[in-house]
Amino acid sequence: MTTVESRTVPSIEKIHPDLYIDGAWTPAASGKRFDVVNPATEEVLARVADADAADARRALQTAADHQAQWAATAPRARSEILYRAHQLIMGRVDEIASVMTAEMGKPLAEAKGEVAYGAEFFRWFAEEAVRIGGDHTTTGDGGNRIIVTKQPVGPCILITPWNFPLAMGTRKIGPAIAAGCTMVFKPAELTPLTSLVLADILTEAGLPAGVLNVVTTTDPSAVVTEWMDSGLARKVSFTGSTEVGKTLLRQAAGTVMRTSMELGGNAPFIVCADADLPRAVDGLMIAKMRNIGQACTAANRVFVHRSVLDEFTGLLSDRMAALEVGDGATEGIQVGPLVEPKAVAKVESLVDDAVSRGASLRCGGTRPDGPGYFYPPTVLADVDPAADLMSTEIFGPVAAIVGFGDAGHPTDPAADDEVLALANDTPWGLVGYLFSQDADRLERMSAALEVGMVGINTGLVSNPAAPFGGIKESGLGREGGRLGIEEFLDVKYLAVPVRR
Repeated sequence: MTTVESRTVPSIEKIHPDLYIDGAWTPAASGKRFDVVNPATEEVLARVADADAADARRALQTAADHQAQWAATAPRARSEILYRAHQLIMGRVDEIASVMTAEMGKPLAEAKGEVAYGAEFFRWFAEEAVRIGGDHTTTGDGGNRIIVTKQPVGPCILITPWNFPLAMGTRKIGPAIAAGCTMVFKPAELTPLTSLVLADILTEAGLPAGVLNVVTTTDPSAVVTEWMDSGLARKVSFTGSTEVGKTLLRQAAGTVMRTSMELGGNAPFIVCADADLPRAVDGLMIAKMRNIGQACTAANRVFVHRSVLDEFTGLLSDRMAALEVGDGATEGIQVGPLVEPKAVAKVESLVDDAVSRGASLRCGGTRPDGPGYFYPPTVLADVDPAADLMSTEIFGPVAAIVGFGDAGHPTDPAADDEVLALANDTPWGLVGYLFSQDADRLERMSAALEVGMVGINTGLVSNPAAPFGGIKESGLGREGGRLGIEEFLDVKYLAVPVRR
């Protein structure tokens, strides 16, 4: 592992460490603050306002007070704000990426990629803001005109995770602004700094006071419960664990609130006997190692046909073992730290369990000494399907490989059914990955996979132009694409009698 001397990120010194309510930066009513820690060095980067229920109440009331005025804003005006915000973000790529790397750990090159990806949601929804449609027709008996319009759903609760500090915010804030909704926004307590930068950028872009209100806290239960029970919010959009998502769904039932849930994943990565193996390895390196494996879209279970199992495992192990681990702020580093100590403990426990059940370590598997919350890229072969990591989101740089099919019969179609049964044997259904050179097999297997998204001969499915989301316990609704703005709109039908 590469180590470097600690350094201060100059841009962090310019970040407002307070709550952002009604267009003003303000400390928490209690005066409390919490530390934001660099996971590579374990140093404190900043001390951020720690909100309670009273702060949450004030933020949501502000959003509710501004809803009518914001909803009446011209779509073109909302669009231009998002365009300006996109341009401002792209003009500050290096600065935002350095903040993200410091508070979350991902390598700087990857952080820059996220900045561009996150900014694109603002450009996409700037274009969608002026294309909110409706319908007009006549009843079958000719007596009434049917006019269908779409209106903003109202004040929204937006809750984002720590693993993509910019993109998870822009993916929710973008369509809310485009649709004409005001917001209360709670970023993750581990990575609030990027969200505070984003609030500052939106202010500079011309977003009116009170439309976006940012609340940072170490007590998300108190803050979010205040919002959910208020009766003022009409929509909640959450990205995070399935357990928390279920709690929010129960709370949302109390006021019959609109919900979007992007929850956990347990993605299968299937390598068929006829797959292009170098391409499959390239795809797995993206699907597994993006964000140090800390992504809901990460390949969690790698199923490889036994006829190509040894070759694939060797190619992957060589690639994983060659990755450079260290502080993501250092040039050339490919794998940064995990986000916090308990994340490392979880990954270590899952690997130890798999090894105790007979899995063989092909690389990695040994936790390095600190400082920093590091775990090496690890490949496990011969994994027992009953191992804990087969039914748990690993959220770390560990590839768990399971063989399927008969090595001596690579063309046996029974192997497809076998691996599909394994892949679908999970309560989650976010994304799956398929690698084959047979178009018929790809079509058949992608239809049978119980997921909301399928990567066909690719390890990357995320794109602002595509509808992101899952089925089963992986969530409800879609973010991005043409469907993304619909989650923030209500449909209203007008019956107009036809004059004879």
